[in-house]
Amino acid sequence: MKRLGTMLLVWLLVAALALPLGAASPDQFELYASKHGVFYQIFVRSFADGDGDGLGDLQGIIQRLDYLNDGDPKTTADLGVTGIWLTPIHPSPTYHKYDVVDYYAVDPEIGTLEDFRELVEEAHARGMKVILDLVMNHTSSQHPWFQNARKDAESEYRDYYIWAGPDTQVSRRGPWNQVVWHAAGDSHYYGLFWSEMPDLNWANPKVRAEFKAVAEFWLEQGVDGFRLDAAKHLFEHDPSQRAVDWWLEFSEYVRELKPDVYLVGEVWDSPHVVAPYYAAFDSTFNFDLADRTIPIVRFGLDTGLVPAVLEQHQRYNEHAQGWAIDAPFLSNHDQDRVMSQLFGDWNQAKMAAAIYLTLPGTPFIYSGEEIGMQGRGDHENIREPFKWYDLDGPGQTWWRSSQFNTGRWQPSVETQHGDPASLLNHYRSLIHLRLSEPALRLGSLVEVDYGDNPRIIAYGREWQGEKVLVIHNISRLEQQAVLDGELWRPRDILFASGDYHVESSSGSCLVTLAPHATLIWK
Repeated sequence: MKRLGTMLLVWLLVAALALPLGAASPDQFELYASKHGVFYQIFVRSFADGDGDGLGDLQGIIQRLDYLNDGDPKTTADLGVTGIWLTPIHPSPTYHKYDVVDYYAVDPEIGTLEDFRELVEEAHARGMKVILDLVMNHTSSQHPWFQNARKDAESEYRDYYIWAGPDTQVSRRGPWNQVVWHAAGDSHYYGLFWSEMPDLNWANPKVRAEFKAVAEFWLEQGVDGFRLDAAKHLFEHDPSQRAVDWWLEFSEYVRELKPDVYLVGEVWDSPHVVAPYYAAFDSTFNFDLADRTIPIVRFGLDTGLVPAVLEQHQRYNEHAQGWAIDAPFLSNHDQDRVMSQLFGDWNQAKMAAAIYLTLPGTPFIYSGEEIGMQGRGDHENIREPFKWYDLDGPGQTWWRSSQFNTGRWQPSVETQHGDPASLLNHYRSLIHLRLSEPALRLGSLVEVDYGDNPRIIAYGREWQGEKVLVIHNISRLEQQAVLDGELWRPRDILFASGDYHVESSSGSCLVTLAPHATLIWK
């Protein structure tokens, strides 16, 4: 497996003094460290086709696991990720499957439960974890619970959903000025996202029990954790209730079943709103960091990235007793693709990757990001078929025609695989480096004094006394930075994505970097 050996990892963790984790056992430290890696988000319908029908499926993913991680620590031709997040795989009437009809089954378009078990087994054999997207805010309007509740006001499932009372203002709109109260005969039910996604009533203990059972079932199938969709919205209709209270109950339950379960929440909000959820989750996706990183890279001007991240981590750890694990990312299946946000600039795409893949936490890569796929606007545009080939070949999905990633002008895996300067190989190098260096994988973030050049971003990563320096030139011109030569004198250059020159003298270190270059040393 491409991870630190267990005994070495435990020793490093027990000896570590940099993390504010207080007194903790070796087992606690090992669990914490095991959740640090690099995850890869797979939009299942788009990724790989295993049966030739043009739709992505579980067998297609199995056939492409070696692309993600071949299980051989001696090779570097794989991406090297340590986990995969599957978007929903359950039966659903929609292509995206975020409206579930049966939480205990696999959609026949995607495969079978046996296929899923095989995927988990094969992923584990290569050192990769598998987490499932668990949609708990709402069900499909076609779910038997809702069908029953809608037809019969006396049904046992009626209280599984949220129904308007006599004093409810059903004309009241939601947080995005959308319609949220939807007519059903003489009644109205609450659906935050869409009329066909009725929200569940999380004040009902029976609903909570149902989803504890769902989580237990999938843990029994071998999953390593869950991505928890729309985690902050469970009580959108009732601000007097706190969603985090349910998540605390849920996390306690699943950790009794599987102590090393990994929970990552989608809490799409500012850091002060996100922070309390760290009492329940291991990680939350850092939307604020993504929103900062891309403009910084696009305009080549640092607006205080490192101080912002340090402040975020302090907030998170106040709620996580020092165990918070950030989840940095650039974009996902609900956002314009990062390459489109950067208007097709490959150098800037490399820079954005170099920044977030060297910050603390467990980064998440949206499939296609590593080859520069584009897409903006409608959700279907940012979920286009993954581009394995310039034109076509075995395993290529074609569930819809591509509008943004067509022909040879948009390089594929096929084209980039053998090109040392490609974006794909840039990602491979950064991921393998991150996982091989404890300071990059597990270390804390350290501020670095490098003068007042806003075209440079520099920071340290520190783990058990070992320091790694990361320095980026985010501009289109050559830049220089002056470092403290005693603290940051280079011993070993770990990574350089462009030309550089380091000149050390007594007490200082002058670094010259080519445009859009990243330099990492220890």
